[in-house]
Amino acid sequence: MKKLLLTLLSFFFAATLQAADSVDLVMETSEGDITLRLNTEKAPKTVANFLRYVDEGFYDSTIFHRVIPGFMIQGGGLTPDLAKKPTHSPVENEAKNGLKNMRGSIAMARTRDPHSATSQFFINHRDNPNLDYPSFDGWGYAVFGKVIDGMDVVDAIARAPTAHRNGRADVPVEPVIIEKIRRR
Repeated sequence: MKKLLLTLLSFFFAATLQAADSVDLVMETSEGDITLRLNTEKAPKTVANFLRYVDEGFYDSTIFHRVIPGFMIQGGGLTPDLAKKPTHSPVENEAKNGLKNMRGSIAMARTRDPHSATSQFFINHRDNPNLDYPSFDGWGYAVFGKVIDGMDVVDAIARAPTAHRNGRADVPVEPVIIEKIRRR
């Protein structure tokens, strides 16, 4: 019975995503709320991946662990003590979708491997056309949505003093917590 219910819920959520071009979320942070609009039409796999983590509560109590003013703020994979959280398999890179790394857009963080994005994301603090497809590596970074409210919060996070911690650069001195991400 439980398996049947989960299957029916999966079909319902898949149908809901297909019916809408976007999904709105609220990211509650220690600095304030950021409202995001995810583009299900142009980045369906990336949005489904992100929503899976949201629905599992994965992002609750993670941090923005890399903050570079005039570039981006990155989070979604580390705890306040900088421990990496275990993730699902990587998602296919959808950087060819036509969405641009403009101020306020949200994109998937990844390693040098174009198809290595899992849970980490970044919000562009300025226009970063060098991250758009085809970028320096022939791929780029997949944008999958944008901030529709709360750029003042993004700006506040970008101003946070940073330091080197545990071998990482640009870590906020005072942790900037992602308390929760929820559907709006």
